[in-house]
Amino acid sequence: MTLLHLALKDISRNAFRSWAIFLCALLVAGLALATLLITRGAQDSLELAVDRLGADIIVVPQGSETTVESALLMGTPTQVWMPEERIGDVRNVDGVSQASSQLYLTSLKNAACCSVENMFMVAYDPETDFTIQPWLEKNLGGGLSLGEVVGGTFVFVPEGEQNIKLYNYLLTLKANLEPTGSNLDQSMFLTLETARDMSRMSRERAEEPLVIPEGKISAILVKVADGADPDAVAVQILKDVPGVTPVVSPKMFGTFRDQMSAALSSMVLVLSLTLGLSLVFIALVFSMATHERRREIGVLRALGASRAAVVRSLLVQAVILTCAGAVIGAVLAAIGIYLFRDYIVTRVGFPFLFPSLSGLFSFLMVGLAIALCGVLLAVVAPAVRVSRQDPAHAMRE
Repeated sequence: MTLLHLALKDISRNAFRSWAIFLCALLVAGLALATLLITRGAQDSLELAVDRLGADIIVVPQGSETTVESALLMGTPTQVWMPEERIGDVRNVDGVSQASSQLYLTSLKNAACCSVENMFMVAYDPETDFTIQPWLEKNLGGGLSLGEVVGGTFVFVPEGEQNIKLYNYLLTLKANLEPTGSNLDQSMFLTLETARDMSRMSRERAEEPLVIPEGKISAILVKVADGADPDAVAVQILKDVPGVTPVVSPKMFGTFRDQMSAALSSMVLVLSLTLGLSLVFIALVFSMATHERRREIGVLRALGASRAAVVRSLLVQAVILTCAGAVIGAVLAAIGIYLFRDYIVTRVGFPFLFPSLSGLFSFLMVGLAIALCGVLLAVVAPAVRVSRQDPAHAMRE
């Protein structure tokens, strides 16, 4: 009789112990994978969102830092304004290489003139832009014309339509940007010319007009000169340009980073407590099981089985149960996070990027390894202890 056959036979005979180890492995692997997915996904999402901005510094109206961060990361509709001449002031600051203005706009909610409600729109200046325009040149061979837009990964033309209608203005979706895991994936990018034309036409066509105040912009993206320190340039902008707040890219989304750290610390704590309690429970269950099997193990020893063989037979059982529970737990966790991603994002307050299939497989292996190492650690001591008992004494009990 092989060790595998012996292990499977013993698993079928001891349902309580088998289910206990199986469920503990399922729980540990599922929580481990969920923690890994959200931790790594949140970090990747923030970094990709910063990269998508493509600027060393973003200059926003004073007091609107959190509002703009929420708009750019979570897609929260917002409109903030500052005088258009501020862009000239920013360009005159030492260390500024390029500066480009943007407008932050939103579509109407529950309005027949908008096929998509609460759409966060970013209007950019193609003459000075250094973030969207290079991507367009590389992927489309040119910029956007009047009435054309690019969207995040999840922006699409409504079924049965040929255009996206906003303020009864027809927009042609030219392409979609790569995913970031943030709500920039549900945002739209268009030129200032298109935004102003939409605003002008909306006065006659839309239920409510798209208002763009004359001589106003929402933000300024800044690229610093080679060799310049972005922090020093930001300080200089703060001194020289009134009514604005510069935010350096690495410090962008600071509020969300704080929320993410707090939430992830809580998740790691829950995982640690669950792992610890599971190990204690598994060790207790396995100790009881090996005590009940001491006569059987004594017979095996009397028939010539070595101590190492006895330990291996017990560990094989643990490995089979752990692998089955961990795989199912990890798969269920991955499916649950994928299906309820939007709800999780709403609850934790920050976005995260679901990994590719190869990345997901790596995380599944990590979750399996954590569960397997934990269970083996819990069962080794009882297995070694029962293997050391005297065969004759065990059979007499």
